Amino acid sequence: MLELFTALWKDETGQDLAEYALLLAFIAIAVVLTLPLLGSAIDGIFNSIRGELEAAPGGSGGS
Repeated sequence: MLELFTALWKDETGQDLAEYALLLAFIAIAVVLTLPLLGSAIDGIFNSIRGELEAAPGGSGGS
């Protein structure tokens, strides 16, 4: 019986799958937390570019 418990204790089958699942979960959380910050920054950049293009000669003039 002790040999069975020793064999089960040393068995690492499935450990890699659990590690990959944890890594994927951490990456997903980081992406979800980062997207709103990047979205606001990118929106600001595009608004700035749009404003400069509208102010340029021959721009759309806000139409």
